[in-house]
This record gives sequence, C-alpha cells and structure tokens, in this order.
Amino acid sequence: MMKKLFLMIIIMTAGMAMHAQTYPPKETPKLEFALQLRVTLGETYAVGESQHGKRIVIPITGGVFEGPLLKGTILNGGADYQLANADGSRTELEAIYSIRTDDGVNIHVRNYGIVYNGKDAQGNPSFYFKAAPKFEAPTNSRYAWLNNAIFVCQPEWTQEFKGIVLNVWMVK
Repeated sequence: MMKKLFLMIIIMTAGMAMHAQTYPPKETPKLEFALQLRVTLGETYAVGESQHGKRIVIPITGGVFEGPLLKGTILNGGADYQLANADGSRTELEAIYSIRTDDGVNIHVRNYGIVYNGKDAQGNPSFYFKAAPKFEAPTNSRYAWLNNAIFVCQPEWTQEFKGIVLNVWMVK
C-alpha cells in the first residue's frame, strides 16, 4: 500500500510539473560583451576531399584582442580547420589558437562554429555564421573566469581590416 501511494504521488507531481511549464520560458539568458578579436590570416589551402567532406585550412598569423577585462595579442601558429559538405552550403569550423594578454598570460582558445549559406525554414535565402569559443586560461590567473562560462561569437568583416573580426559575448 505504501509503495502504491508513493508511486501515485510521483505521478501526480510529475503531471503538475508538466502543466507548470511556460512557453516560451520566463527567463532568457543575457549576453555580456567580453572581447573583440581582430585575427590576421594566412593563405587558405585545401587538403581536399576526405571521408568527412572537403577539408580547408586557414592559418592564423596573429592579431590583437581587447575587451573590458583583457587586452593583448593573438599568437602566430594557430589555424581554422574547416570541413565543408559536398554542395558547399554548410561548413563546420574549429579554430585552434592562443592569445597572450598584455601582462604576459597565455590563454588557449578552441572556437567551434557553423557557417551555413542556404535557405531558412520559410525557404528564403539565409546566411548563418556563429561560433562558440572555449577559453583555457591558467587557473591561478586573473583570467580564470574565462574557464567558467559559455561564450558565443559572431564574425564581422570590414574593408579596412584584412582578416576576420570576432565579437565575443559571455552568456550570463
């Protein structure tokens, strides 16, 4: 009898929880600007078709970054590894590089993203390019906060800068 009563309470509680949900959710995550990276790029080259798609590599040769809590340079030696599907409408990217703050702290970055040039849900032409950088800062540094948050970025191109500009926000 006790097991049956316990089971009924669980089922009733689960049912009430389902009805208590709101759509859309009441709370939306907030974005806080974290930094802007101005990345210089080397000459793009193709590895070619692989079992996963067309592999393209874009060397990262340097640049600068700045935000409210950090500033510095982008180190030479990284790359943006891209994988394009057969028709070229979708590309997955993984940029791996390091940055150095003005006070000499090295931070590793892995930026995963998607570039899509196709059609939206209504069939209209659509361009989408977003990424999610993940920072790996020394835990004993003033930049350790980068290790404990989710970040999103959106690229921007300008005529006066020959590279890519990445605007990065922290999800609050």
